[in-house]
Amino acid sequence: MTGQVHAGPCSALPTAHCEALGVRFHALTIPQLNAAIASAIEGSSRCIIGCFNLHSVYLYHRDAHMRRFYEMTDWVHIDGMALVAVARLLGYPVLREHRVTWLDWLDPLLALAAAHRWRVYYLGSAPGVAEQAAAALRQRHPGLLMQTRPGYFDARPDSADSSAIRDHINQFQPHLLMVGMGQPRQEKWVADNAHLVSANAIVTPGACLDYVAGRIPRPWRFLGRLGLEWAFRLATEPRRLGRRYLLEPWALAPYLLADVKRAALRRRS
Repeated sequence: MTGQVHAGPCSALPTAHCEALGVRFHALTIPQLNAAIASAIEGSSRCIIGCFNLHSVYLYHRDAHMRRFYEMTDWVHIDGMALVAVARLLGYPVLREHRVTWLDWLDPLLALAAAHRWRVYYLGSAPGVAEQAAAALRQRHPGLLMQTRPGYFDARPDSADSSAIRDHINQFQPHLLMVGMGQPRQEKWVADNAHLVSANAIVTPGACLDYVAGRIPRPWRFLGRLGLEWAFRLATEPRRLGRRYLLEPWALAPYLLADVKRAALRRRS
């Protein structure tokens, strides 16, 4: 497939784009995201899909690699009820179903991949973890063609590790490339390597397969609908996530205040 995938946007989707907290994202549901990926695969084009939650918005404003990644994306879905709330506050037509987390999206996407015999390549997680998760996913989705590689390697674009991984990806010729190495490392790797790997769709699912493998406690899904999934994660991993959930949102307060002022001026005019 190398050389056959041409750059180009995913098919046009009937969706709203939102501008808030200094970033741009889209109101997309799981079926719409699946349709975007299917369109890229069927049309032999390239589609890069990112996501925003408060943590990635925080990183976006502090990391040039994150900004470079989001400049490359065709679509950016909402991964966090806080962004849904902010978008609604600013008057955008965003609903609960536009909040798409990877724990909710993974199975519908891989069910589609299995049904259409798409090749899926997952780069990420500790040695053994991704393959353990892939084995479970193959059982849940018979016929799933999935290859994995650990995400612990020298991620510099000119390193021997990155070169070997690119070769491995291109030999497998995936339709869907999932880079799950945590933020901002996964976004940096995609920004550095997307033009050198052959894949119709590239996504960044974070630690999703660690949840599938049981290495991280899986939040109860009803908490996500209530906007409380962050509390579960904070309670189970306070050292790793304390700063993310308790301090980082305050750094975004000036962006929110500016957005609210602009929205108020628009309503008056």
